[in-house]
Amino acid sequence: MSLHNPSVLILIPLLIALFVLRIRRGPRRQPGLKFPYGGLLGKPGTSLKLKLSKSLVYFRLVAVILLVLALARPQTPVADSKVQSEGIDIVLAIDCSTSMLAEDFKLGAQRQNRIEVVKSVVKDFIMGRRNDRIGIVAFAARAYTVCPLTLDYGWLLDNLARVKTGLVEDGTAIGSGIATSLNRLRDSGAKSKVIILLTDGRNNTGDISPLTAAEAAKALKIKIYTIGAGSKGPVPYPVKDFFGNTVYQPVEIDIDEDALIKIADMTGGRYFRATDTQSLRNIYKEIDSLEKTSIEEKGYLEYNELFGGFAVAALLLLLMEILLSNTILRKIP
Repeated sequence: MSLHNPSVLILIPLLIALFVLRIRRGPRRQPGLKFPYGGLLGKPGTSLKLKLSKSLVYFRLVAVILLVLALARPQTPVADSKVQSEGIDIVLAIDCSTSMLAEDFKLGAQRQNRIEVVKSVVKDFIMGRRNDRIGIVAFAARAYTVCPLTLDYGWLLDNLARVKTGLVEDGTAIGSGIATSLNRLRDSGAKSKVIILLTDGRNNTGDISPLTAAEAAKALKIKIYTIGAGSKGPVPYPVKDFFGNTVYQPVEIDIDEDALIKIADMTGGRYFRATDTQSLRNIYKEIDSLEKTSIEEKGYLEYNELFGGFAVAALLLLLMEILLSNTILRKIP
């Protein structure tokens, strides 16, 4: 059972506190008959009727608590109403080595470094999906999971915003990036599993070679789409001069296209080359047309509402209190 509006439950301790305070303060009404000496009346008895009369106030307290529970809307999912969605499991493996600081791409009319452009394009890609579980892996000299597979795209985008260069040692461990992505996908129950790997360099560190990792992906039937990001020839790269100012030097960054092509071919994927922002967007749009497979989400389409039972019980208690207080348990002033 779950509650649709659990926040209203905060009213219950407040109601109990008010009830206890009222009991301690006692009744405000003065007795209807006054005697100068109570001993003349004798000691009052403790009949069942008197005990029930004093207990009527508890009927009202329980009734109000039941009404609060009804407002919280308790509900149980209908067993046969699980949501069926069309989707695949995708891991976005993003190179965040310092070479991604080269500024040969643009956002709008402004020149921007590769990592920021990739994050912008990947954000659009994520927002264009609907029922796919997506995760993010970043890699430089080591690979780490930025976000595990999830359908919560808001949380996914928050984690994507944290991706930047310098978080781990510099280098390009493509094999480690693939291996970490495989770890996120190997226990997946989806029929279709995909890695979209983006890099602007060649593997130069790590304990796992890219082709060995690709062999493992092939064995696990995980498709890898590879993207080489960066324009050809020298590109402007920011460095600090003697006075600490940022200046740009032309640097040529080599992409190992042969290895990326082999990785894609071995796993049934494709290789793409993005030389500018628009071509990068077009690549992700093309990958967006991937095949889909039926998966079962942990969600429900229909719920049984239980608030009615609590509301009816509360009304019955109130009616009983009114009936008893005006009949057999009526107090005479």
